[in-house]
This record gives sequence, structure tokens and C-alpha cells, in this order.
Amino acid sequence: MVDAFLAARRAGRSLPEFPGEIPVDLEAAYAVQDQAIAHWPDALVGWKVGYIAPEKRDASGDDRLLGPVFRSRLQQAGEASGFEVFSGGFGAIEAEYVLRLDADAPGDKTEWTPDEAAALASTLFIGLEVASSPLATINQLGPRVVVSDFGNNNGLVVGAEIADWTARDEASLTAASWIDDVCVGTGGATTLPGGLRAAFAFALARSARRGRPLKAGDLVATGNATGIHDILPGQRARVVFDGHGEIVLTARAATPVAEERVA
Repeated sequence: MVDAFLAARRAGRSLPEFPGEIPVDLEAAYAVQDQAIAHWPDALVGWKVGYIAPEKRDASGDDRLLGPVFRSRLQQAGEASGFEVFSGGFGAIEAEYVLRLDADAPGDKTEWTPDEAAALASTLFIGLEVASSPLATINQLGPRVVVSDFGNNNGLVVGAEIADWTARDEASLTAASWIDDVCVGTGGATTLPGGLRAAFAFALARSARRGRPLKAGDLVATGNATGIHDILPGQRARVVFDGHGEIVLTARAATPVAEERVA
């Protein structure tokens, strides 16, 4: 399973079906993800958080999931030339509010409340997640499959800073997503239950329980602010964060990646 997903990602090609048996639970899926991270030729810079619908949760009780963000797939909005999605696989954009840790999280703290998370030094930015996988049915097959393939992530674009985020009413942080000049979704920081603080708390807790406590400089994409919006190579994405800027980029087909590990 791990080899098949990594080979497809390296080659920039799609997979016709899930390559093997679906992990029995999220713990098994994270074990698959950890194996894949260890063999991927890139360095971790952060994590995407995805929401799990109540009917798709397992005995762990997790209402969210994590997927890795890698250095070579991290772009700054003003410097980005576009982003890659897998032709024949799954490709979508998500408007994101992205947190950067400005201090290490305690390595032995495995439970976090939203208020405790907000008290940890961090900076908020606008962003765009590239949700893409070689497997077209990844979201249909559920969170165990999503976790198995890097959380269905193929990149993160980070834009302007939103100052003093903890002092703001999250309901005032609103956004809209457009594809080829058609508005495909609206929402904001409170689109997902618990908002930014709950997503941050989950990322801190789950990472610590995995033996990967978050460090200063790590990024956390907190979850889709306007929905998950399918996109094809050649289409233009635009995410607008009211009062805080926008990100405009065009999707292109995934290409093969180099085998050398990025330090």
C-alpha cells in the first residue's frame, strides 16, 4: 500500500483503486502515514487538519485528522507560480486559515483544550490547501484512506498575516472561494465546529500522541473554511479572505518528483 501510493506520487500519476486493504482504524492508518513520511524525499513543515463527519468516526473519537505538509509543496502567495493536482486522481482547493507556531509545544502534553491552544504563541495567515491524491475516490472511501495517503494533501500556499487573531471574534473572519470566476463556496473560520481553536488543539494533541509534538515554525492548516472544491489542471483558483487579502493561482497537472530528500 505505502509503496503504491508513493510510487504514484513520485510519478505524478493516478491510481485506479485503493492499493491493498483499507486500515482497520485511524491508528492503523497513521501507522501507514508514518511509514510513508519516512520514505518520502522531503522535509516536514507542518500539518493539515481535516474534519471527520460524525457518521465516519471510529472508536478513537477523533473528530478531525492530520496529514503532512512538505517543504517542497509549501509556497508563499506572492511567489507561487501555480500548484499541482493529480490528473485522473482527486484534486480540490480549500480556503484555509493557517497557524504558525512561534514556540515549541510541550512534548509531554497530549491533551489540549481550545483555550490552551490559543494561549500558545502563534501567528495566523490566510492560505490555500491543495487537496490532491492519486486516488480519485479518496474522500468517498473515508478518513482511514485519507490519512493513509498524506491526508489527501499535495501542497499549501500561505498568504498575508491576520494580526492578533486570538483577540478577534472568529465569526468576523469570513472567506469565499472561486474557480474560473464562479463562486463555489463561502464561509469562514467558524465553518467547522469549534473553529480555529478546536482545530489547533486537535493538531497539538494528536501530534503529541504520535510522538511528533509540534515545534516553533510548524504550520497548521486548520480546515476548509468554505468547503472542498474540485479543480482540474488549467482551472484558476481564487480564495478571498474579507479584509485580509486573496490568493489567485492556476492548477496544473502533477509532474514527477526528484528522489533526493529535501533537507
